[in-house]
Amino acid sequence: KKFFGGKKEKQPPPSLTDASNSANARSDAIMEKIKKIDIELVRYKEQIKKSRGPAQQRAKQKALQLLKQKRMYESQSDAAQQQAFNLDQVSFAQESIKDTVATVEAMKQGAKDMKKQMKVMKIDKIEDVRDDMEDLLDMTREVQDVMSQSFGVPDYVDEDDLEAELSALDDIDESELMGEPSYLSGLEDPMKEGGEKDGEKGGVLPQAAV
Repeated sequence: KKFFGGKKEKQPPPSLTDASNSANARSDAIMEKIKKIDIELVRYKEQIKKSRGPAQQRAKQKALQLLKQKRMYESQSDAAQQQAFNLDQVSFAQESIKDTVATVEAMKQGAKDMKKQMKVMKIDKIEDVRDDMEDLLDMTREVQDVMSQSFGVPDYVDEDDLEAELSALDDIDESELMGEPSYLSGLEDPMKEGGEKDGEKGGVLPQAAV
């Protein structure tokens, strides 16, 4: 085994996500430093108000140094945030390109499948199937028309004849409708009539002479 002079394994380049996370972490760390400086500045500001002479001057010098550091950290934080933003933009563009490539490939595959289906599904055959369906529907309608006709009823009935026959029913005597001839409807029952006459004379039949 070689311990010296061997080639080191080449590390893979960092991904856009890793680089963006690193820039964001660096910006967050700088912001924490700025917060600490703000706390120190508040403390020195109170000392400047309460102190006089050399003590006040020393507090001012400390405050000025902290302000210089704060501006430097703010500049670094802005740069880190800008780097993270740029990396995010590149990552978004890369993902968009991947999505576009996937969309194009899907469209190509869809076009191939449609061409295969169109070869199997010919327009002439579709028209033939449609014509056959129309013929079958016409035959079905004809069969329904035939089956819906009434048996024993003439094809044509004159409506005027039916109206005249209906009007003639009003002229027919009720006794004739009940089965009694019209020429008997005016005559009285002879048995009934004779009984009524004998009843008027006393209701006794004459006896034969002995």
